[in-house]
Amino acid sequence: MANYFGGVAAAYVRLFPRRIRAMYLDGTINQVDGWRDKALRSLPVLERVFTRFTTWCADTPACALHGQGTGAVWRKLIRDADRRPIPVTSSEFGKGELTGWHLRSFGFIGDPGPDDSRWLAFAEAVDKAWGGDGSGFANFALGNARIWAAPGALAMTRADDRGYSSYAQLQKFRRQAEKISPNFGGASFDALGCTGWPLPVANPSRPLPARGLPPFLGVGSTWGDYAWTESFTRMIPGSVTVGYDGPGHVMYLSGKKCPVQHATTYLTDLRLPKPGTTCPAE
Repeated sequence: MANYFGGVAAAYVRLFPRRIRAMYLDGTINQVDGWRDKALRSLPVLERVFTRFTTWCADTPACALHGQGTGAVWRKLIRDADRRPIPVTSSEFGKGELTGWHLRSFGFIGDPGPDDSRWLAFAEAVDKAWGGDGSGFANFALGNARIWAAPGALAMTRADDRGYSSYAQLQKFRRQAEKISPNFGGASFDALGCTGWPLPVANPSRPLPARGLPPFLGVGSTWGDYAWTESFTRMIPGSVTVGYDGPGHVMYLSGKKCPVQHATTYLTDLRLPKPGTTCPAE
């Protein structure tokens, strides 16, 4: 069984622990620990990737923020946008406002892209936003905010215990997130969108069966979702998680050859790679 959704994986393991021959997890949320812990687990990784960006910008004259103290510029931008949102007009989504929440949640892309094109575009968008022109963020930020607010998107995972149970829990999460990540910490957009969902939680976060499970194989990007997947697989004795040493999400569907080979070998022959195995970026 190959799985990209942590709630589905956890539910199947709880319901049918003795009907699993193999399970491959790829960029999978750890629903067992809860969605909020998933978000806190990913923030240190995002901070390290952002440090890669700021170092790259300091070494790259073509970066629009070159020589400006990139991290400080970004942090002031998101603080100011929380106090005074930036009005924008998106060619796809119409008029809106960019708050610091929008920018923290959807502004930065960890993948530099071909010839660093995405990081060049991000730096230019930040530079323009300083002058009140948020057009570089408008389509992506407003589009993602709309998608994640759609009932269909929330319904896929709300029953898996996504969301905050109280305002006090939200405040606690925000304090933790801001302490871990000064550049991106804040209210988690996906969990906040589930506030007030009227239906009961059908698949609450809780431990997996302690016995009867075969070793699982996980794969995740060390620039992003490895921490999620590895936290899930480590609960299953004998399991292995392969780290893909580059940006990306869901390596199998992305066609990354090294992860695909490990997954194929495991799913066909039940042979796991050695613990600590990594795949180079492709």
